[in-house]
Amino acid sequence: MAKKLYVGGLSYDTKEDALKDAFSQAGTVESATIIIDKMSGRSKGFGFVEMSSNEEAQKAIEMFNDKEFDGRRITVNEARPMESRPRQSGFDRGGRGGFGGGRRDRF
Repeated sequence: MAKKLYVGGLSYDTKEDALKDAFSQAGTVESATIIIDKMSGRSKGFGFVEMSSNEEAQKAIEMFNDKEFDGRRITVNEARPMESRPRQSGFDRGGRGGFGGGRRDRF
């Protein structure tokens, strides 16, 4: 059974192929994904690696957690399920819908 790992602290320049190649030292990598920011198109500095077994996942954690990768010290641990969050529209985020500022004492 595949085991998903969270990989944090990645360099913004790290590519998925490099992540997959490195983690293949610990066993068979089913997938390697770096999370990309929708607005900028840049890496968010974290991703997920799916190993083919629990044993290989544990070996990857031991090999890479708190070690240097692409010039950065990374965090590797078992991924947790994504928490459900309420859907937000532009008006829900700041409470003012993107309007505001200015002074109210001028009429």
